[in-house]
Amino acid sequence: MTWALHPQLAADTHHVASLALSDVLLMDNRLHPWLILVPRVAGAVEWLDLDGDDRHRLLDEVAAAGRALRALHAPDKLNVAALGNVVTQLHVHVIARFRSDAAWPRPVWGAVSAEPYPPDALASELAALRGAFT
Repeated sequence: MTWALHPQLAADTHHVASLALSDVLLMDNRLHPWLILVPRVAGAVEWLDLDGDDRHRLLDEVAAAGRALRALHAPDKLNVAALGNVVTQLHVHVIARFRSDAAWPRPVWGAVSAEPYPPDALASELAALRGAFT
């Protein structure tokens, strides 16, 4: 089995970086600074599908994503989740949350319709995130 990014993730995100285990993607929703980490492990659906070293590596990469969002956006809270109810490919959401955001304090899913980044804002956000991962 060969690893490939799920088509829904590919449609909803922009590539930020490739880490040792995971691809880091930016969700195309300017309302919430939102990263998704997708381990490049064929067939992985749950965290427990990874071997021990990769489970620890993924945790370290999630922490790096959180640090990047903190450094760039100074959120009030970080939400981290691996749901997979719609897209079963293992992926971890790391979302910067603010008491002022439209969904607060509820989860971001379904609270408010997503607003794609305008081209200039997308380019700026990707450049800043890429710099945070180098």
